[in-house]
Amino acid sequence: MTTNSTSTKKLTKRDHFNALLTIPAVSNDPVLVDFINHELELLSKKNSADKKPTATQQANNALKEAIIDLLVDGNPYTVSQIIKSVPECAGLSNQKVSALMVQLVNEGQVEKVIEKRVSYFKLVV
Repeated sequence: MTTNSTSTKKLTKRDHFNALLTIPAVSNDPVLVDFINHELELLSKKNSADKKPTATQQANNALKEAIIDLLVDGNPYTVSQIIKSVPECAGLSNQKVSALMVQLVNEGQVEKVIEKRVSYFKLVV
């Protein structure tokens, strides 16, 4: 197998198994082909499995719901104002709340508005 020295893409396990199948000595051995196909099936099952959210993700979802409850009034809030106004966010860092706000923006629930280099967040109507 040759690798392209200009490419920095790391090969995945799936890439390696597919490359092995292209080697004539491997593709002519039914035992090896069955093994590789089985491993590829396991990778597909692992990647497609419905994963339960972690405890941190569940906690973050609860925080995001509390933030959305604040934003329902329609007013724009800065991260600092959100921390002061939402009891569940008390004690959290600006970075943590900013990360939650980015998630809400990416989910399309919250809109980010920048005025005079200050970021405000408001609920998408």
